[in-house]
Amino acid sequence: MNLFRSEEHVELWLAGRPPGATVPVTTLCDLAHAWWSDRLAPDWQPHTREQNQAILNRLGLTGPFWRL
Repeated sequence: MNLFRSEEHVELWLAGRPPGATVPVTTLCDLAHAWWSDRLAPDWQPHTREQNQAILNRLGLTGPFWRL
């Protein structure tokens, strides 16, 4: 994972290579919270693939890169 200050910075870093998935840091924070926030609960159960896909979909992370 790389953090960039702007789309222009991403383009400079890529130097003509095709980009992978890019997301705003706020979305990344939302993803981390949704994915991990329940891990310390005493009754924690691993998320199913469907639950994890629902998290991605809810955050607008769709398309082939985000398909589990």
